[in-house]
Amino acid sequence: MGSDTLMGTAERRGAPRAGGVQVTGHRDPGVTDHDIPAAEAETRTREADVPATEVGRGIREQQYYRPLWVEEPARRRRLPDPVRTAAVRAVLLIAVTLIQAMVAFLCTLAGSWLAFPMVISSVVSTIVATWGALDVWVTRQVWNQRNGVVSMPSSTARALRRERRRARRQARAAARAQGRIRRRGGAGQLSHS
Repeated sequence: MGSDTLMGTAERRGAPRAGGVQVTGHRDPGVTDHDIPAAEAETRTREADVPATEVGRGIREQQYYRPLWVEEPARRRRLPDPVRTAAVRAVLLIAVTLIQAMVAFLCTLAGSWLAFPMVISSVVSTIVATWGALDVWVTRQVWNQRNGVVSMPSSTARALRRERRRARRQARAAARAQGRIRRRGGAGQLSHS
């Protein structure tokens, strides 16, 4: 075996070379160092003599900072609090109902005495889960009508806004009247001239 063959095997296996750098490149066993141009061979030897820490630092400098995640704006607005509460309640009720139905089915297959009570409770639970799902819809409709901007003549949101505006106007008028009385220095007394 020649020295070229040994060197090729060492490079293929990833043997450490001088300076602590490990060469893992595969090399064609038929190619010898004589086939590589002189400038390229010199560059390879220089790269092999560079310590591993400097090579790692160079790679680190080339990499740019990339955040772990990119925040995107929400596609939909967050649900109002009462609606979200009703939705969470409905999801929990539906989950419990599905678990009860599965247990009832398995108890029936096993011929257990627990099958009958589980079937009865899963029927009741189904009714309650249906109510929970309807409650989400009703809560959403009520919230939209009271607080949402619904441009319908029957919307109570308009009437509520009108009442609020009227109350604000009256409060401002009362504050102005109090200010006028204080400026006159009468401390709330009317003059009888």
